[in-house]
Amino acid sequence: MMTKKKKQQDEIIENIQSKTSDNKDNNNTLDTENITNHGSQPTQESNIDQGSNGSSADKTIAGLKDTEEKLADMQDKYLRLSAEFDNYRKRTLREKMDMSKYAGENLLLKIIPVMDDFERALSHMDSTTDRQAMKDGIDLIYLKLSEFLKQNGIKEIESINSNFDVDIHEAVAKMSVNEEDKKGKVIDVVQKGYFLQDKVLRFAKVVVGE
Repeated sequence: MMTKKKKQQDEIIENIQSKTSDNKDNNNTLDTENITNHGSQPTQESNIDQGSNGSSADKTIAGLKDTEEKLADMQDKYLRLSAEFDNYRKRTLREKMDMSKYAGENLLLKIIPVMDDFERALSHMDSTTDRQAMKDGIDLIYLKLSEFLKQNGIKEIESINSNFDVDIHEAVAKMSVNEEDKKGKVIDVVQKGYFLQDKVLRFAKVVVGE
């Protein structure tokens, strides 16, 4: 009886040992797989990181190239605009100088015929004996010149018997007058004054009564 019972106990112990051994083998297998899996995962993550960093660097380089191209284009436009403005400035300055130099060209061209009339009158002055004809010729030249001045916006300042006005008159002398209505008024004109449109071209030099 003791032998049979002991034999059963030995079998139970063997079964327990066998199961324990199997469990250890299974655990070792799982540990090995985990180690393998964990060992390979960092490699994959590293590859992902490297790919991401490479893509980011490519984008940065592309962005820099695009910025450089835009900067070069803007610089080219700036240089062109600067050159055009410099040419415009020089051309405008030249036009202003020409305008200042030849501003009276049309005016002088119109007054030359009056000069021609005076020359003809002077050439006949010594040879003619008709004083009235000479006077009439000079009067015609005067009228022609007066008309020319009016056409160009020049008109005489009417001063005789007008109130003295410092805006258009220049008093060169004062004269005592008996008439009350002539005091403070222009009684004589030493030199005529003229308007150019609404601007005083030359002040009238006058004598004022007091």
